[in-house]
Amino acid sequence: MATKDKLVIFDTTLRDGEQSPGASMTKDEKLRIAKVLEKMHVDVIEAGFAVSSEGDFEAVQGIANAIKDSRICSLSRAMSGDIERAAEALKGANAGRIHTFIATSPIHMKYKLQMEPDQVLAQAVGAVKIARDLIDDVEFSLEDASRTDFEFMCRITEAVIAAGARTINFPDTVGYSDPIEYGQIIQRLLNNVPNADKAIFSVHCHNDLGLAVANSLSAVQNGARQVECTINGLGERAGNASLEEIVMAVRTRQDLFPVETNIDVSHIVPISRLVSSITGFPVQPNKAIVGANAFAHESGIHQDGVLKFRETYEIMKAEDVGWAANKLSLGKLSGRAAFSARLDELGISFSSKADFNEAFVRFKELADKKREIFDEDLQALVSDVQMGAEDDALTLVDLEVLSKSGQLPHSKIIIRYQNQEHSAEANGDGAVDAIFNAIEKLINSETKLQLYSVNAVTQGTDSQGEVTVRLEKDGRIINGQGAHTDILFASAKAYLHALTLMRNPGRLHPQLGGI
Repeated sequence: MATKDKLVIFDTTLRDGEQSPGASMTKDEKLRIAKVLEKMHVDVIEAGFAVSSEGDFEAVQGIANAIKDSRICSLSRAMSGDIERAAEALKGANAGRIHTFIATSPIHMKYKLQMEPDQVLAQAVGAVKIARDLIDDVEFSLEDASRTDFEFMCRITEAVIAAGARTINFPDTVGYSDPIEYGQIIQRLLNNVPNADKAIFSVHCHNDLGLAVANSLSAVQNGARQVECTINGLGERAGNASLEEIVMAVRTRQDLFPVETNIDVSHIVPISRLVSSITGFPVQPNKAIVGANAFAHESGIHQDGVLKFRETYEIMKAEDVGWAANKLSLGKLSGRAAFSARLDELGISFSSKADFNEAFVRFKELADKKREIFDEDLQALVSDVQMGAEDDALTLVDLEVLSKSGQLPHSKIIIRYQNQEHSAEANGDGAVDAIFNAIEKLINSETKLQLYSVNAVTQGTDSQGEVTVRLEKDGRIINGQGAHTDILFASAKAYLHALTLMRNPGRLHPQLGGI
């Protein structure tokens, strides 16, 4: 049997995924996700856009220092300052990569860059040379490649390979392409670029037309050997190609794809839940692989078939991708050692002993309310502790809500900010509205509530409720999360978390700010 080529899995959840409106992640949250990606054997983790903010720089740096088995990558525009900042953040990496890019389509060059093609070519080559002097692994992306003139694509690809780039990425930046067209582009490039054999060709597809996964797989069938993707398909606008769908398609249809991955698929469902919990973006029930209905069979005919022979209606095993991974982990009698060991298995660590102690106290409180503590409960609990540990966090001290037939709901709330307690009372159309009105009396944030959603963290009537609150102000969108066995407490926590994040300065978008 012929040996298959390796398909490099490049995960950009922490960079492109974070560009989903409201999907901000803290340094600690990014590190938690990165540790699970490492356990999955993801080849390349794009940890962020180092120049975009001090927080992004620290996150890339922290991940580069902590992760040893995956290559850590930072995005940079084709500008010396960006590239140098990325290199600085990656100094501690066991294996690092600078990913630099510039737009190459006529519409982008004319209206965004206001540059001629020869100028873009020169800047691309210059950027790759600068990066290659700072690190041994350089990736170059032709932004908006799917709308770029083919001859120009060939010219710039040949030039950046000659300059030292060893991975060339051809993004379908606006999700414009279709599978046949996109696959042909990759094949033609491989056949027409003289030094194509000196680099890995990569694809990065967006889902504006719902074709990101299909386009990526078509590219793989036509010679691409790296796919850039995200957990749950998270990403800008309609999102990116979904990592779990790419990996499982290649694994399930070994007869079609001349490639294989190194991914440990047993971590797929756990990391899907982790990313959903941290970002506040719930997974739709009918989402392939990781949706709650992905392996559910409602039809009697389907149920009968599966019972007789699983493969009648299931093309993969639910347990292979981690659907049995939320087993009981701890109980009310568990001590610090067992709690700490379980957190280590989940890739969770704390920056201080005080934070660990706070998490353990919260765990004991939760164990008194819940008979069964699952991994998802622990993830939600840790997120809550880390939110409260932020220096400028608005934290909930006490909450009282009165809701009675024939009367307006009334709330009394006490919050802590910068070691001082503040209280307020307010009425509302409902209990949650009363809580939010009381908070606004204290904060006067001038934000608009865009989304309020509640999801159960695990099964059972004693499950923690996880609330997501989405706020908008001056075009900036922020998601806040809160978890508690009492939905009203979770709602207050989520609103305060969103307000805390809203106070932090915004990040520079990689496609803004000029080249």
